[in-house]
Order: sequence, then C-alpha cells, then structure tokens
Amino acid sequence: MGNLVAIVGRPNVGKSTLFNRLTRTRQAIVNEEAGTTRDRQYGKSDWVGQEFSVVDTGGWVVNSDDIFEEEIRKQVMLAVDEADVILFVVDVVNGVTDLDQEVADILRRTRKPVMLVANKTDNFDLQYGAAEFYALGLGDPYCISAMSGSGTGELLDALVGKFRKEADELVDDDIPRMAVVGRPNAGKSSLINAFIGEDRNIVTEIAGTTRDSIYTRYNKFGFDFYLVDTAGIRKKNKVSEDLEYYSVIRSIRAIENSDVCILMLDATRGIESQDLNIFSLIQKNQKGLVVVVNKWDLVEEKTSKVMNHFEAAIRDRLAPFTDFPIIFASALTKQRILKVLEAANTVYKNRHTRIPTAKLNEEMLPLIEAYPPPSVKGKYIKIKYVTQLPNTRVPSFVFFANLPQYIKEPYRRFLENKMREKWNLSGTPVNIFIRQK
Repeated sequence: MGNLVAIVGRPNVGKSTLFNRLTRTRQAIVNEEAGTTRDRQYGKSDWVGQEFSVVDTGGWVVNSDDIFEEEIRKQVMLAVDEADVILFVVDVVNGVTDLDQEVADILRRTRKPVMLVANKTDNFDLQYGAAEFYALGLGDPYCISAMSGSGTGELLDALVGKFRKEADELVDDDIPRMAVVGRPNAGKSSLINAFIGEDRNIVTEIAGTTRDSIYTRYNKFGFDFYLVDTAGIRKKNKVSEDLEYYSVIRSIRAIENSDVCILMLDATRGIESQDLNIFSLIQKNQKGLVVVVNKWDLVEEKTSKVMNHFEAAIRDRLAPFTDFPIIFASALTKQRILKVLEAANTVYKNRHTRIPTAKLNEEMLPLIEAYPPPSVKGKYIKIKYVTQLPNTRVPSFVFFANLPQYIKEPYRRFLENKMREKWNLSGTPVNIFIRQK
C-alpha cells in the first residue's frame, strides 16, 4: 500500500505549484477556468526510491465567501481522515491569517504527521519572517519556494522519513484483486452485498495492517478473488457525504491496490464529472476496467436500442480508451451480477496476455506495410519488428523503427486499435513504445 500525502491550506499560498513540483508535472495550470478536468489534483511522486501519491485538496473549493471557510474545514478533515502525511502550506509574504489559525486548530488535534511548509521564502530575509509561524503550534516550519524549488529537497527528505512502514499483507499474488468504485449512491455496497449474499462463511477477512482491512477473499460461484475494500463501504464518516471530491479521495487507495476496477455508474443519472474523475484515476494507475451500469431495473425502456445508445454515450465520454466491457445490471434484483464477476475475471486474464513474437510480426507487419506512418519532411518511416516486453503490469509492446521520434500519437492509437481488433485486450490498458531499431 502506497503512502498518500495531502496538501492543505488556504487559497493562493501556492499549493498547486508545490503539487506540480512534487509530481514533476505542469498539470495544474495555475489559474485555470473553474470546472475543467479535476484530475490535476492527484499525482504520483517518488523520492529516493520511495513512491507515494499526492493529493492537492485546494483545487476543489467552491470560491464563494460564505461557504468558503466551511469548505476548507471539510477538506482539512478529509485530509486528516484519509492521508498518511499532511503538508500544511502557509505563505511567508502574508504571514499568519485567521484561516491559517483555523486550519492549524484542526491539525493540532490529529495524530497523523503534519508538516508546516512556509512557501514563497524566496530570499534570505524572508526566512526570518517564517518565525511567526511557530505561533501555529505545529513545530518548525520548512522554508521553501515551490516556484524556484529551493528547500524542497530537505522537505522531501523529512517527508519520506514520516511514512509508515508497511507490514506486508498475506495476499496471494495469483488471485485477482478487484475494487468496486464509483460515486456515492451509485450502488457500490449493494453490489458487494449481492456478491456476498447473506452467506458470510465464504468470506475470509485478511487482517489488514491498516485501520481499513483492505482485502477480503471470496470463493464463490467458482470464482476466487480478493475484493479491495474502500473504507467508505464500512463506515459512514464524520465528513458529510455531499462532498464533491469525497468519493475520489476515498477511491485512491482501493484503485492503487487493485488489478481490476469495477466502475459503477447510475443508470438514472448518466455520467457525471465525478465518474470521469474516478475513471481518470483508474487510467493513471493503469488498472483493468469493467463498467457496470447499475439500477438498470429502474430504466423504463430496456430495449436493445436504448442499451446501445447508453453504451455509445459511455464510450464517447471515456474516449480514447473505449475497449472495455459494459454490463447493464441491477445490484438490487441481482440481475447479471455473475456477468460482472465473469467480465472482471476476463479483464484480469487480458492484463496477463502474452502474444508470441512470431504471431505479432505475422499479423502486424503486413498491416503496417499497407498503412505506414505518414512520412515527415520527405523521410520515410519504417517499422521493422515488434515484440512484447516481458513482466510488465499491463501488456506492453515495442515497435522498432528507423525514426521513432516522428511517429505521432494518432499512429500509435492506430496500432493499438489494430491490436485490440486481433487479440482480446478488452478492459486492459496497453502500452505502445516505439524505439530505435
């Protein structure tokens, strides 16, 4: 289980800049229009070989003054509940504000490690200014400049030292780990109850080392798998359920620890931004995907025409990744519940597909010859050979070419689509690398 680091603090203290620096991306374009994609708040990072995930809670706040403080308070509570280490960012130029005091009040009560980060310390004189943050009662401030990067190395060294040491859980690697994810009220718990039924004997709990026991093993209907539990299924938390990003942060752990994610959509609501956020987490972590359209029993017209329309709409919203099973089910009436398990099992197998090199070349080279990559500046691009990489998390293929740098995204997608037509790779991401031969 990876460690999860949450960045909290009032607006405009540089949380997104720090997030970008930790995840080495430019994905939070800082003053982006409100309401564009939100997955810019989650990223992966590593420092001295320690991998961890970073969540920037700041990108989610609704900017209106009356609910403003309330929202920040909720965010901080959520970070306290879910994260392993909390980075509390303050701004040296502005000094301590009332809002900082409020956040500090909540953070002083938690037993989780909290690190106070004094940002915008761009020069030596400003370091003296950082002394006033001792008043927050959270220990020494780490003086950094997220913009220029000064001080971030020391911060990261200290951060990695605070991670909890993992006790390995006794999990058998050859058994699929499945996570049921989705928005609140999409029917996750009903689906899980439908899997389990009342008959609890078939469930073996693995004592998790963390507060949320993470894997539950099922042996049922001829399937053998672990269900990765989201803490949210067990206990309704102090944080109110209506939080926009509540379900996303809650899903991070389950997704990171699974092989295949069963994404629940509500047939009566269609796809909402929340679903897309969870989908992008699944994609970023390169996990298998099965989409379940739940509450199908509530849809008036269940004709195949309606189904096809629904299916097309879903694939359209989740494009360019469209090759995954979609199952119309009802957790309530248990309709097609077995189908869900079958699909998840197949996707798990597809993740471990091995295609012999001879077969790959025999199928793909003639295709490439017929539709070569477009020539660039009069240079012809030739792909001579393709092979699958051994021991990768998802099927990964290398195409050897004379001028790999000229092969663009659309052609890669063409290659991937052709491979999906020829082999069953449904539900699993595929990596395509193009290298110098």
